[in-house]
Amino acid sequence: MVARCRKVFGLRKVGHAGTLDPDATGVLLVGLGPVTRLLRFLAGLPKSYQAEIVLGVATSTLDASGEVTGRWDMDSVTLDQARAAAASFTGTISQIPPMVSAVHVGGRRLHELARAGIEVERTPRAVTVSRFDLDGPLETAGPVFAASVECSTGTYIRSLAADLGTALGGGAHLRNLRRTSVGPYTLSDAVALDDVSPAALRPPIDALPGMAAVVAGDDLEAAVGHGKVLPPGDLGIQGPGPWAIVATDGRLLAVYEACPDGRVKPAVVLAAASDGVGPVPR
Repeated sequence: MVARCRKVFGLRKVGHAGTLDPDATGVLLVGLGPVTRLLRFLAGLPKSYQAEIVLGVATSTLDASGEVTGRWDMDSVTLDQARAAAASFTGTISQIPPMVSAVHVGGRRLHELARAGIEVERTPRAVTVSRFDLDGPLETAGPVFAASVECSTGTYIRSLAADLGTALGGGAHLRNLRRTSVGPYTLSDAVALDDVSPAALRPPIDALPGMAAVVAGDDLEAAVGHGKVLPPGDLGIQGPGPWAIVATDGRLLAVYEACPDGRVKPAVVLAAASDGVGPVPR
């Protein structure tokens, strides 16, 4: 997808806020040019997914693309049993990143090590799963359940599927994963990959959902555009920050944050940027 945007927009600098698994589809937030510096403010947004969990078959990648590593007869598992097990994986839980993830260990991504046949020890990470709902079964031989998940960034849905299978006394893997939202951005906001064009871009201010916005008058626009450190009173800033500093016409000029000396300084300056962020489904 990044390569596609580079080709369409003629830009080398293209970034995204959160990877999608190779076989997954759904919402991916993309930034272009200077707007890539705003993506860190999107990286922590919660995400929602839909998927299918196949009980009775475990795979090397925890999803349908991997080799089968185990089989169990789990045809008797009921929806109520599956839902009870899923409930134990809600709230703040600990997950071990799968070997097929993009996490760096020793300077290399885990999926690179996995392709080389190397498995390394991984440190568990705390994630939050606010919703893990199941419906179905969609198929009785398996069986297969439809899953809806709302979670914090960094949550591995394929690991949820595998852990659910273990909790039910066997194994499981994930298939048909689709990310349905990232923060306030949903599938209805997105454009198809083949339809990516300048008309699909959103203004940079859209990369800062929920951030307090402060209008810099014409007399301060130049100072903000040059990234000057300012007294908070000059911008009328209140609260802990960070703050989106916008021009009187609504353009995003910069993001400012607090300094230890009580002044405010730029974290990102975008005074010359116009459009450059948008949610794109793969």
